[in-house]
Amino acid sequence: MGKNITDYTIEEITQFIKDNLDAVLLVDAETDIYKTVVKRGMFTDFIDETGSYKALIEKLWFHLNDSMDKVTEDYQVFIPTFGKFSGKYSKRLKIEEGGNTHAVQMTIYPVEENYYLIILDELDNSEYMKDFFTNEKVTTIQNTYLFSMYIDLFKDSTSSISITEISDDTMHSSIKYSEWRMMIVNMIWPDDQSMFLERTDPEYLKKNLMPGRTSSFDCLMQNLEGKFIWVKLIFSRAETTNSEEDFRYVFMVQDIHENSVQLMSTLKKYEELASKDALTDVFNHGRIETEIYNSIEIVGRTKRHISMMMFDIDFFKNVNDKHGHAVGDMTLKHFAYMLRQHFEGKNSVIGRWGGEEFVVVCYDADSETAKRYAEEIRSKVAAEDFKVAGNITCSCGITQIIKEDNFNEAFDRMDKALYKAKSDGRNCTRIG
Repeated sequence: MGKNITDYTIEEITQFIKDNLDAVLLVDAETDIYKTVVKRGMFTDFIDETGSYKALIEKLWFHLNDSMDKVTEDYQVFIPTFGKFSGKYSKRLKIEEGGNTHAVQMTIYPVEENYYLIILDELDNSEYMKDFFTNEKVTTIQNTYLFSMYIDLFKDSTSSISITEISDDTMHSSIKYSEWRMMIVNMIWPDDQSMFLERTDPEYLKKNLMPGRTSSFDCLMQNLEGKFIWVKLIFSRAETTNSEEDFRYVFMVQDIHENSVQLMSTLKKYEELASKDALTDVFNHGRIETEIYNSIEIVGRTKRHISMMMFDIDFFKNVNDKHGHAVGDMTLKHFAYMLRQHFEGKNSVIGRWGGEEFVVVCYDADSETAKRYAEEIRSKVAAEDFKVAGNITCSCGITQIIKEDNFNEAFDRMDKALYKAKSDGRNCTRIG
């Protein structure tokens, strides 16, 4: 029969702990060094005898939660802030080693300033996995929030930091809000950085967010794997007994990437439908008119060459009168298809102006280049068999946009060039 509980001495208990702990490490955070005092089991090969404390933090718990994959290099800047402790600290780790998942309990004891004792013990994996599967549904919901923390603007502090891609537990960190803000801005998509700095500015938050209110905005942000995803950044100001002078907030980053991509795809689909000519599948009158305005604005502020041309199918009325409007529609679709094929890869935008007239805006093309494009397609059309309609031809008027142009001036030159082509016998190209 074993001893009575009161018979055990502190020396025996200490020896039991010494003989059963899986790993004990001593850390000097100031010089970034750790030394292994004890290691056994899975830690025999997993932890070196000595090494960098920063590298140890990364290896033990600053990695993606579902694998040992490293956090992208931009986020490595935060590792030192997760390794400073002013009191006892404990957390559960998930470590992949040798193809197996190990549940590890880590406990940290500050010995003196910047000196820590780290104790690591592997848990019974079967019991851990029971807990894991029990909480899996809740974790899946929570993981739509990639990051959360508590902010005190009066103290310029952060606390209760949770990064679900690294761990389900709260991370230990000692970083000022002002420092965190200037570090995290590098993970925001360049076009969104100015908005991020404005909306996260302490004075902006104090002025625009009343107690109990929430504010959010969407932006592209780099995740821990280094990919830019759509997220919603959320600030919620706490309601306290002294709310008017108390500037404490909960900050969260929500993963909205899948929904945002789906929404943008849907919007893009409807935008294209609204911009396309239903018969010919090129841009409609309103959309190609906008393209002309845009090209004139570009030429006005840059040195780019942009030309535009208008095609008109010769004697198209005869096709309708002789074969009917169904054949006429079929001929227009065939003609538009040839235009699309010919201008593919030529940095050009095609639209149906109306009836049998089509406009093409050619970027990075002067009038001579545009004329070459036009002559090539004009010859192809003349040689093409348009089935019931037989052989048809087209005429084309071209103009190069100049800095002084407005819409009416540029369009009038193109229109007059087309009129000249038709006056000169059709089936030809003229520059205006």
